[in-house]
Amino acid sequence: MEVEPLGEGLLVLRFGSGIDPAVNARVHAAADVLGQHALRGVDDLVPAYASLGIRYRAEAWLTTDRPPWQALAAAVQALLDGTAAAAAPAPRTVEIPVCYAAAHAPDLAVVAAQAGLPASEVIARHCAPLYRVAMLGFAPGFPYLIGLDPALHTPRRADPRTQVPAGAVAIGGGQTGIYPRALPGGWQIIGRTPQVLFDPGRQPASLLQAGDGVRFRPIDAAAFEQALPT
Repeated sequence: MEVEPLGEGLLVLRFGSGIDPAVNARVHAAADVLGQHALRGVDDLVPAYASLGIRYRAEAWLTTDRPPWQALAAAVQALLDGTAAAAAPAPRTVEIPVCYAAAHAPDLAVVAAQAGLPASEVIARHCAPLYRVAMLGFAPGFPYLIGLDPALHTPRRADPRTQVPAGAVAIGGGQTGIYPRALPGGWQIIGRTPQVLFDPGRQPASLLQAGDGVRFRPIDAAAFEQALPT
């Protein structure tokens, strides 16, 4: 693990690079440990694919012999070393209903052609895994999900859309994700969920949290319309 200060209030722990489920699992295991022990002055933990950001108040770690970030880094390292063998808690699993009907899946045929599979098999394979929310990013509540069947890996669109509808379920390279609101985007849209991914008036605002497990469940167009929020 590498430790790097970014400014006066952010410490970054780096566990590797790239998109690697094993490395991401280490990130979430560290976040679980630090979250349970509530180090003084720490306001937030921000997991990413291969790193963990620790937002903290420098005044809580003032010492006479070293900068605050080094004092915090030493405490973090000691805590992680002392609990390395502890089993991580089982992640929460959230089921997300998805309508894969043509009206909500403009790029399903593209993904099917890329994979050399019928659309029905693409849907079945997309719903089969238990995904993990590797991180939230791009927009509030947007989950980057690890676990996509390699056969469904599809390049992003050459011409990104200026607006993707809220709830669009899409594939970008080796990842799948869900657009939390209407946004520009270049991922291949293969379905849409009626669930609200992000609501600032809700607590927590984001339906999914980093580290959660996610399963997709196919629904038809009628069920989609019935489940839309009023």
